[in-house]
Amino acid sequence: MIVRASLSALHVLALAIGFGAVFARGRRLRDLRRSPEDFVALRRLFQADGLWGLAAILWLGTGLSRAFGKVEKQPDFYLRNGFFWVKMALFVLVLALEILPMVTFIRWRVAMSRGSAPTVGARFATLIVLNDAEVVLIVIIPFAAALMARGAWLF
Repeated sequence: MIVRASLSALHVLALAIGFGAVFARGRRLRDLRRSPEDFVALRRLFQADGLWGLAAILWLGTGLSRAFGKVEKQPDFYLRNGFFWVKMALFVLVLALEILPMVTFIRWRVAMSRGSAPTVGARFATLIVLNDAEVVLIVIIPFAAALMARGAWLF
């Protein structure tokens, strides 16, 4: 019971941390679009991005443990539930949208660690659109999860 409750709480906490982090990251991107030389905003962007990464790892780890660790429902419950697959598709879409920001922010971090200013270029609009799309998907995922957990069937 303690393991189930802990995994559930950590899963929900990961959602809260991730949502807050990706939302904050979007705010810092907008700050940097206005003032690309704002190194305080850049550091805050990296902090938010780091929290987003931590949340994603926590979200994925707890989710896989809950779905396939036979801690709660049997794996068959998830694998046969259409809303599980909707939730997974949305999560994979978030991961796909995250590729460009992740690569970009790694390059910016490397540039800063070498003592030079990162080359931000004209990517702000794209990064902001991708970030906003991730925010929307993160809001939708819990609805699919709630339907899945209550045994609603999509197909």
